[in-house]
Amino acid sequence: MTDWRGWKGKILRINVTNNIVSTEELEPKRARDYVGGQGLASKYLFDEIDPQVDPLSPDNKLIFATGPATGTAALGGSRYMVVTKSPLTGAIASSNSGGFWGPELKFAGYDMIIFEGKAKEPVYLWIKDGEVEIRPAAHIWGRKTSETQDVICSETHKKAKVACIGPAGENLVKTACIINDEGRAAGRSGVGAVMGAKNIKAVAVMGTGKVPVADEKTLKEITASAFKKIPQPMALRTGGTSSYLMPSNLIGSLPTRNFQTGVFEGAEKIDGETVMETSFVRRSACYRCPIGCGRITKVTTPPFEGEGAGPEFEGLYSLGACCGIDNLPAIIKAFYICNELGIDVITTGVTIACAMEMFERGFLSEKDIGMKLNFGNAEGMVELVEKIGHRDGFGKELAEGSYRLAEKHGHPEFSMTVKKQEIPGYDPRVCQGMAIEYATSNRGACHMRGDIATQELWGIPVKLDPLETKGKAQYLISLQNEMAVSDSMGICQFLSGYKIGEEMVLAELEAISGAGYSKENFQRTGEKIWNLERLFNLKAGFTGEDDTLPRRLLEEPMPEGPGKGYVAKLGEMLPEYYQLRGWDSSGNPTEDKLRELGIV
Repeated sequence: MTDWRGWKGKILRINVTNNIVSTEELEPKRARDYVGGQGLASKYLFDEIDPQVDPLSPDNKLIFATGPATGTAALGGSRYMVVTKSPLTGAIASSNSGGFWGPELKFAGYDMIIFEGKAKEPVYLWIKDGEVEIRPAAHIWGRKTSETQDVICSETHKKAKVACIGPAGENLVKTACIINDEGRAAGRSGVGAVMGAKNIKAVAVMGTGKVPVADEKTLKEITASAFKKIPQPMALRTGGTSSYLMPSNLIGSLPTRNFQTGVFEGAEKIDGETVMETSFVRRSACYRCPIGCGRITKVTTPPFEGEGAGPEFEGLYSLGACCGIDNLPAIIKAFYICNELGIDVITTGVTIACAMEMFERGFLSEKDIGMKLNFGNAEGMVELVEKIGHRDGFGKELAEGSYRLAEKHGHPEFSMTVKKQEIPGYDPRVCQGMAIEYATSNRGACHMRGDIATQELWGIPVKLDPLETKGKAQYLISLQNEMAVSDSMGICQFLSGYKIGEEMVLAELEAISGAGYSKENFQRTGEKIWNLERLFNLKAGFTGEDDTLPRRLLEEPMPEGPGKGYVAKLGEMLPEYYQLRGWDSSGNPTEDKLRELGIV
């Protein structure tokens, strides 16, 4: 496999301590075994750093990785991953983003960038068709993400694609993300803080090359067939992911007031339909996307005026229902600020919600916070989002995430996190499959590492009873394996195997690469990636005891809605999950399993 198809076959390695730029050949067997994106970058991280390294030290590495489908005719072939050790969780971080940056890196001639060390002064990287420059960035340090993009494009090329951090990454906010294409985010686990710790402000790319594929005719045929099979509700095309909010509320799974309930009385005021009626400007789509779930919106209500990308469902949930806020202009404004400062929207909202509950229960005072912070305080929420990005006042504590905030003040039970990462917008007391997904996700609480909520809430591709636990472990493992391959390929999860069929995704991968992928080894490839990440976390100090949920979700029954009286029944599913994974009863992959997968 030296005649590359899908892959470009080149890795760019940048040591910013010594300003050393080098190019390496991608090893064919490693590429085939780990595909690209999530899998390949995780393999490089596993091989090259000590899993116990300080995430914000120069010894940690920051890896941007595309997949073989990125930049091809495959539907949704827009994605890239950022892989590193997380400063928020201490686990492996693997954050996914779309837009146009990933394809542009492929067009410029590279599959992956590995950043090492720490620059003495702020820098940015400029890549144009194989030519690479490390440029000074002191003049844009402190600027917001949209301003950073504008300045860099004026200095390089107006068509350059820019991935950058905002003030949050510079200030080492543990929830900082990396923004590209003015609103697409590699959002979770604090990857932006690692970038800031290395004094890297941005990576700008431009390329005129093409991505060769093994069988272009077959790929086009598969793409045409896949387009017809897209089962997403039309609401996703008209309202974007914001259309998820009302169905989640109706089933009682919308986390409200820091997960005290799953039903928000103000849901209609902030749902997707209301967003479209009051704020919609136009749709936006990533490279090769037939859905176009992105939205550009505009708010004219004082004092929350603004225009930008979003809001997505997770922003409406975290900054809205989870904080008990039904003021849509305030929520959208806070979403804009998250994008401009470069902060993960889920962790931001859930951390503020945690502070709100602790304030209402008397564990945080007005003096501690600088304001009264009851649930529903829209103005306070918007102000705190700004403070988080700048580590200003109480924002210093919120910038550490809800786990460290709650632990510092003696009440970690109010932090709705798994492995110190805040839980997304599906309450696992109602969506039981999400209980096992959150608990076992290698990067901490995550809804995109086995999106079983899609089956539990919308029946895509099959309907699963959300309150049932039987069979969920087996189903989730298959999803986790498949999605690991999809994220490694570089395709969007809305167009991955559980949406258009695993066989079709496999056919895409083989048409692109010609590398001999088969039905038999497709799931095995995802399993290999999943186990490698698990092994990294175990070496970093995690154990099976970390595969758990907040006490509230395990012990406090849902007080209302269709799931009234239910708790998350993690204990019914976790032992079976371990067994089916080929792990021991403590959650450790056995030597036989690792040998079987070729990891050791």
